[in-house]
Amino acid sequence: MKTPIVANLLDEGPAYTEAHVAAYPIEYMAGIDLYNAGEFHAAHDVWEERWMGEVGPQEKLFLQAMIQSAVAFHHLEIGRPGAARRMHQMAREKFARLGTRVFMSLDLEDYQAQLMRALSWLEDVADPRELTPPEITPPTIRLMDEVMRFD
Repeated sequence: MKTPIVANLLDEGPAYTEAHVAAYPIEYMAGIDLYNAGEFHAAHDVWEERWMGEVGPQEKLFLQAMIQSAVAFHHLEIGRPGAARRMHQMAREKFARLGTRVFMSLDLEDYQAQLMRALSWLEDVADPRELTPPEITPPTIRLMDEVMRFD
């Protein structure tokens, strides 16, 4: 059964600034726009394009976690809650290995808290296919004001 996913309709302002656009790779910024628009598979595609290139080890780990979190929502859209749970678990593991509270201006603690609010129901049973999927609101990505260096 497919999970009903609703967009966060609160207008909290722009997701990032012109300073972010100037400082960060275009694929990262495009992925944010797609993710916030609920285009999870497309966000995965653009982040993966960057991830497959020559990037530093921390950025690679961060992008992989972002890709996996986007894919979790894509799996829910196509009715695969078990695969969504696995992607969420893998993303959490990558964020933990990253070992930082903020990366590329994204507050990882806030983002992961939003992920948990949206996806924690997947952890409630041995087989999430047994559950009736609740209506969920995916995280909204908003970068912090400070532009950060990254590898």
